[in-house]
Amino acid sequence: MSGNVRLEYPGLTKERNTSGTIRWRVRPKGERGRKITIPIGPDHTDFQKHYEAARRGIKLDAPAPIEEERGTMGWLFTAYLQHLELQVESGAASPLTLKERKSLSAFVLSQTSEQERSKGRGYRSLPMNIPTAELEALKDRMAGTPGKARNVWKFLTAAYDFGTRRGLCSTNPPRAVPRPAYKSAGGAKPWTVDDLLAFRKAHPKGTTAHLALTLFMFTACRIGDAVLLGREHETRRNGTPWLVWQPSKRGSKMVEIPILAPLQSALDDRKVIGSTYLLTAHGKPFKSPAGLRNKMQEWCEAAGLEGLSSHGIRKAAGHLLALNGASQYEIMSVHGHANAATSQVYTDAVERARLGQLAVSKLAGLDW
Repeated sequence: MSGNVRLEYPGLTKERNTSGTIRWRVRPKGERGRKITIPIGPDHTDFQKHYEAARRGIKLDAPAPIEEERGTMGWLFTAYLQHLELQVESGAASPLTLKERKSLSAFVLSQTSEQERSKGRGYRSLPMNIPTAELEALKDRMAGTPGKARNVWKFLTAAYDFGTRRGLCSTNPPRAVPRPAYKSAGGAKPWTVDDLLAFRKAHPKGTTAHLALTLFMFTACRIGDAVLLGREHETRRNGTPWLVWQPSKRGSKMVEIPILAPLQSALDDRKVIGSTYLLTAHGKPFKSPAGLRNKMQEWCEAAGLEGLSSHGIRKAAGHLLALNGASQYEIMSVHGHANAATSQVYTDAVERARLGQLAVSKLAGLDW
């Protein structure tokens, strides 16, 4: 269980287990040793009722699912998310995508209209053919969070694409509105050499944290693959140990790389060996990428590092490969990229620095 977060409601705690699932628990007044788990969080319209009952020592039943009126935004989003759940079950979509889009759906449906004819009505009950002026107003309200705004638009576009393909709606309003402007800050922050040293100092060889860092650094794997990699992915070629795996991200190519000495040394130092390389404190594989992501955050905080993630290690590995002369196609083979342009971002930065050095050197002989 990760640390509990106390909110503004007395006696309420938010708890996250190793799989990343959140639950809300309330301590009844005057009963220190008792907690009641309530089935909904603060973003639900019935939360206050459940919270107040729990404070009195009463646990209410979970609210009945909302029956959406046909032809409304709530009805369309429900149909889309049910379709996405089936996609996840068949392996055609990621559980993380489903989790994110459920959250985005709840956010959109919690909005209220600002238009003259429907002012004050919740988006849940608005007709699917929402006017572009309403969507422009929604976009304006999210101007301070451009990253979230872009994700909301991806969700809206996907939901309406689904609706038009299935004959649920005849128009796609989000496609009539330009996506929110978003100047990328470059994604996850790459780790520096000092970051790597600080993490290793806090988590010495033989710890799961050290093995996780080494695995990310010397395979450039994504966190969704790190929780799965293990002995079943090992093979030998000309007497040398290799790792071969198919990344879980859709569209990725097979990765085949040798197990370099630092990784092999970290693997040899494991105190507990299981079906996967990375194991929880109970000696079990992590149940989900979210569980490992939470643990990585704890390990980073213990090392005094903030704003870093496992994906930043992957980016650091890409930059180091480029600095040491790897071509974009060689980086592709390690990162599992299907498109050369994705790997080119690493080689371009190194090439620009090299050309800049050459260009400035030409000024050295000027008579100034």
